[in-house]
Amino acid sequence: MNKSLLVKFVFIFFITPFFINAQDVNAQIPTDSDNSIKYPQFQFKGLLQARYLESFGENVDVLGVHHSTGEVTQSSFDIKRMRVGLNTKLSTTTEVVILVNLADFKSDPKGKVLENAYGKYTFNKYIALTGGQFRPAFGIEELVPVDIIKSFDFSNQYYEFGKNGWTSFQIGASATGAFDIGKIPVNYAISVLNGNGRNQEMDNDNGKQYATRWVFELSKVHKINLGLNGGIGKRADQKVFAVGADITSDFKLTDRFSFDLQIEYKQGSNQNLYFSLPVDGRTSNVDDYQMRGVYFLPNLRYIVDYKKLSSLELSCRFESFDNNFKVNSNVRKTYTPMISLEFGKAYLGRIEMGFEIDRYDKNIPDTSFYNDDLFLIQLQLRL
Repeated sequence: MNKSLLVKFVFIFFITPFFINAQDVNAQIPTDSDNSIKYPQFQFKGLLQARYLESFGENVDVLGVHHSTGEVTQSSFDIKRMRVGLNTKLSTTTEVVILVNLADFKSDPKGKVLENAYGKYTFNKYIALTGGQFRPAFGIEELVPVDIIKSFDFSNQYYEFGKNGWTSFQIGASATGAFDIGKIPVNYAISVLNGNGRNQEMDNDNGKQYATRWVFELSKVHKINLGLNGGIGKRADQKVFAVGADITSDFKLTDRFSFDLQIEYKQGSNQNLYFSLPVDGRTSNVDDYQMRGVYFLPNLRYIVDYKKLSSLELSCRFESFDNNFKVNSNVRKTYTPMISLEFGKAYLGRIEMGFEIDRYDKNIPDTSFYNDDLFLIQLQLRL
């Protein structure tokens, strides 16, 4: 069985339980019967991430690019994100979400700035429909805002799969919901996407990408969740796919100590790389150009509650990623040790310090495919 047929089979298999539970679709429908609740309701959100960066790589700048000649900027202050958002509830069932990142104006803002711009209608707990520009569920990181992740930033695989239309901000529609299989709670998401990134005038071809994610809660006490992802689609005349699996857990060791762990694996077509190559410089099949990656992110949390300091966290993500392992493999291994001080609740204020250490199988001069040791201090403020 070829990979496209296998992914289609998995996709259909995952969708089946949703239709099995369709007979309960009229249960728990929200109502506006409580006249004391006034609509619309507005919630403003904001995020500032300011950084100091210093590269210790030989002739490597703070953006991770190697320079064989010329001056190299190896220390700099930076505004990583300056987000402003508005969540509007029009009723108990309808909401509109807008999110922009003003820090994108520091470079060419084309295709940037606007992040979330979608509407969502919730029928009941079994099904809600979302349309617009949003983050489709396709892995752990899609469901976690960048301001509460346990590392400085998302993983390398997250950004690469975003370039290929599966993660990050995409334009399309999605159905999400939850139900139980026996005693196991299940969350699902099924998405149809243009697959060519955010802030695009239109799709760049007639092909669409179909993605699904299913999360099974295996332990409520230790918050052990198993996630399965699958996707198929078409880009120009080529069929593309993506698959993934992940597991998360959170163990309370004592009243003050807790330990959580994330493990995620993804593999899929790298059509973004394939179509960026000249026709005479690539094979005839996009399936020859595939990416795959895995990361482990353990995090130890200690509740301090001393004056304004809420907690202390220690984490170290290890990631192995290869954006073209079949034709021209060059594995990138990234180590991200970090210490985080939390002030207030829910990361209202946060000071982070650590390293991003990159090691490649092959260093390529004058590119970002080059060994680097980047030191970071990051200040985060959110509301």
